[in-house]
Amino acid sequence: MIAPDHYITYLRDISVSASIGIHAFEQTARQPLLVSVALFLRQPKEVRDDIATVQDYDFVRERLTTLVAARHFNLQETLCRELLTLCLEQERVVGAVVRTEKPAVYPDTKGVGCVLASFKDPGLAGQPWWAFPL
Repeated sequence: MIAPDHYITYLRDISVSASIGIHAFEQTARQPLLVSVALFLRQPKEVRDDIATVQDYDFVRERLTTLVAARHFNLQETLCRELLTLCLEQERVVGAVVRTEKPAVYPDTKGVGCVLASFKDPGLAGQPWWAFPL
């Protein structure tokens, strides 16, 4: 059986209601926000069909929901950075890409967003993370 060195697990377009933005009207009303996260993981030495051998990604949704409910964010970049930090705190995660998108900013625009990435594993630093379809 092929066992690659790394693999990616992702959650796409988690829908949350966020207090986010710099304008006065954004600070008084929550707005829809879509969040996607890709986790780059080191492949375990023993590959089995068992949840214990992979990263459980429930933490992403749970931590994101808690983070967004806790406070107002002026910038998507700030929220991305905080979520990226939470992802990289997981032992098995060697890199992550976080994307946020506000879909209701302009009537003629599908969304306005931010994408940030960081890698703990120097071997992944050259990965074209921007090409990953989040």
